[in-house]
Amino acid sequence: MPDITFIQADGTEHGLEAPAGVSLMQVATGAGIAGILADCGGQAQCATCHVYVDPAWSDRLPAPRPIEQAMLDCTAAERLPQSRLACQITITEDLQGLVVRMPEFQQ
Repeated sequence: MPDITFIQADGTEHGLEAPAGVSLMQVATGAGIAGILADCGGQAQCATCHVYVDPAWSDRLPAPRPIEQAMLDCTAAERLPQSRLACQITITEDLQGLVVRMPEFQQ
């Protein structure tokens, strides 16, 4: 299981082992990490699982699909080049060491 680090806006870090095959959003919500609301349950319809992927990882993830791109235009917090929806990132063994930061707010 890959180790994933979530960093909240206040700098609090949460290191977790994440099972392959689930979404990054499911990992965060399953662990009770504050800041990932996931109002739509992972359907890329709400943008409340917005995260900032560490720049070292941006090019190592699959490119966002058009639906994710559209929802990223609706984020409450600033959209940055490394913005992604956690529900659209599936955990694989290749994501060992992934670091994501959460925005200050989701709504």
